Amino acid sequence: MSLVLPGPYNGLRIGLLGGTFNPAHSGHRHIALLAMQHLNLDWVWWIPAAGNPLKQEEAPFEARFASVKRMAQHPRMRVTDLERQLGTRYTYDTLRALLPRVKGGEFIWLMGADNLRHFHRWGNWDKLANLVPIAVIARPGDARFARLSKFAQRFSWCRLAPADAPAFHRFMPPVWTYLPTPLHTASSTQIRAQAYQRNPFRQAISNPAAKN
Repeated sequence: MSLVLPGPYNGLRIGLLGGTFNPAHSGHRHIALLAMQHLNLDWVWWIPAAGNPLKQEEAPFEARFASVKRMAQHPRMRVTDLERQLGTRYTYDTLRALLPRVKGGEFIWLMGADNLRHFHRWGNWDKLANLVPIAVIARPGDARFARLSKFAQRFSWCRLAPADAPAFHRFMPPVWTYLPTPLHTASSTQIRAQAYQRNPFRQAISNPAAKN
């Protein structure tokens, strides 16, 4: 099948930032910017998930994609519907389908430390680690849990120090690093909760005596 890519890749170092993005927020942008800085990335490709098998409730793809477009306003950031094009739902399947089509590029999977806590629940998570280098960016309250995660323990032998992370290209996967960068407190869960609280329809239901 013909694949529409978000930009050039040959000879370039590209961070892949995947997620449900329900919705995308400034914390995701913070991760992308720090990864660009610490890993010397040429581009960041944001990849909204076509669907998250681990989450039962999520906004429609179009709404999530639009939220990513709003947040990824940067000359070196691109948003792509790769998962929709490929028809994949698991990151492992997405990368396995994508990487043979983009030979000549150097790709690094980007994720927040909050995702590392539950990484072992992802489909073929241990095989995924053998596809691309992984950079984990610190998130508030998740440092200890990330260090104790099944992924961190299983792959402790191939963890790079943050100072060595720009040298990812010298190593064959599996290889990963944890970047203890300045923290950003925004979260999708918090944003959805705030939107729920502001919803006048919800308030009318919870307080039938309320009047318009």
